[in-house]
Amino acid sequence: MNFSEKLRYLLEEKDITQKLLANDLKIPVSTLGGYFQGTSEPDFQTLKIIASYFNVSTDFLLDLPSSNAKNSKEDDLLRIFRSLTPEQQELYLEQGKAFIKINSREKTKSLKSTLGKDTKAG
Repeated sequence: MNFSEKLRYLLEEKDITQKLLANDLKIPVSTLGGYFQGTSEPDFQTLKIIASYFNVSTDFLLDLPSSNAKNSKEDDLLRIFRSLTPEQQELYLEQGKAFIKINSREKTKSLKSTLGKDTKAG
């Protein structure tokens, strides 16, 4: 995902308009429009301001995985997790654990099915 796509994603996630973002960042709407269209990119200082505004890293905006993540999806999970309240983080973790249990059950069923076929064939 390139910078303009990341910016669009964050704008939609925060549910704000480009105009509001431009006002909040104190940059011209036309400049921000160039970022969204992919015809221009921010300088380092503006990049840091945008990262701070959305509570993300500049690496996230530039689609560079952090040293803690294997890819941008893992980076996104970490970013989302850190933006939640402690109560929401607990719920998020519990949901993740539920998916692990479901996957484990599916693997067990698949393995039993495979083993059952092997013993019938033999």
